[in-house]
Amino acid sequence: MAAAIVTAVGCSGEPLSTREKGTFLGTGIGAATGAIIGAAVGAPGAGAAIGAGVGALGGYAVGNEMQNREKQQAQTQSQLSSQQREIQQQQQQIQQLKSQQETQ
Repeated sequence: MAAAIVTAVGCSGEPLSTREKGTFLGTGIGAATGAIIGAAVGAPGAGAAIGAGVGALGGYAVGNEMQNREKQQAQTQSQLSSQQREIQQQQQQIQQLKSQQETQ
């Protein structure tokens, strides 16, 4: 499973998303932890395989949540920027109206 994920990620050619990074990291940590636990009971390969699967699921869940939050923050920032531009335009219009009133 870990080898399949590494191959898929390595061949994509694009930067990893937060979700992919979480899955990849979770797989590695899970496999290592599983191998250590498996070695203690005499089955390091099985432990690594099980750990990689569990780690991938956990890493995906965490990475997905982080990516969703990043998207939400980007959307909020975009809305704030838009509102700031609107405020600046309105302030300029107010200044123009004041100038026009003073000249009349």
